[in-house]
Amino acid sequence: MGNKIYVGNLPYSVTDSVLQSNFAEFGGVSSAKVMMDRETGRSKGFGFVEMTSAEVAQAAIDGLNGMSVDGRSIVVNLARPREAGNDRGGFGADGFRAKSRAGVGYGSDGFGGR
Repeated sequence: MGNKIYVGNLPYSVTDSVLQSNFAEFGGVSSAKVMMDRETGRSKGFGFVEMTSAEVAQAAIDGLNGMSVDGRSIVVNLARPREAGNDRGGFGADGFRAKSRAGVGYGSDGFGGR
């Protein structure tokens, strides 16, 4: 069992420090992060908390899942690892790549160039 927790259905007013203090009641918190929208700077309504041990994480899940925070019933459970294969292309360390559109762009495929 892991010690990283997903916290969903958060009110937009919840900050990293509020999230950390709420989970600290159950034991040591390594980190607490509310996910923010890059464009608006507003909370996305969910976050992640990493506890110091799996036992402390389970105690927090049992104690906080379904609790009402500012009128919203929060969802608290173990975070799932990111799924592989969600690579949609884009700009990365190796430059721009269009994974699902082979043959599009410049090159020797008859588009532009020579």
